[in-house]
Amino acid sequence: MASSHRQTRSDSAQYCVITAPFGRLGIGTELVDDSLMLSKIDYLPATAQLMSPKNHLAKEAEKQFRAYFKNPDYQFDLPTKPAGTEHQKKVWAAVQTIPVGKTKTYGDIASQLKSGARAVGTACGANPYPLVAPCHRVVSAKGIGGFMKEDAPGLYRQIKIWLLKHEGVL
Repeated sequence: MASSHRQTRSDSAQYCVITAPFGRLGIGTELVDDSLMLSKIDYLPATAQLMSPKNHLAKEAEKQFRAYFKNPDYQFDLPTKPAGTEHQKKVWAAVQTIPVGKTKTYGDIASQLKSGARAVGTACGANPYPLVAPCHRVVSAKGIGGFMKEDAPGLYRQIKIWLLKHEGVL
């Protein structure tokens, strides 16, 4: 019996890569206290090798992401593995209250949480669940701002632009 439990545990932790309109999306799942949870979401370039979802949560995540890509008003309902510091959790929770089609500045979130704008930016850059906790809706006071620790016009910034256009912001 114990070996079958180990087998279930190893089968449940997996990573898959699916197509996205802006490239690829990596989805990690993991068994946490006997519950399968999303462990991370990665934005990947279009050249990343596709890997099919194998467990039920990865398949459900793929279904929900595809629904969002068709309709930006889609509301995610995915269990996420607890992650981050207390400050990061507060930032990610605040970000989840920003409605589709709207943005807030790093300073807005910082004022709301009695924090600093840089600390909010750092927390957004460390977000393990982009899209679910939509840090792309947080922008600088002078424009789009950096994204995921990258200030130059690179992959992550292009994804942020795509997401904001998809949601009708740009």
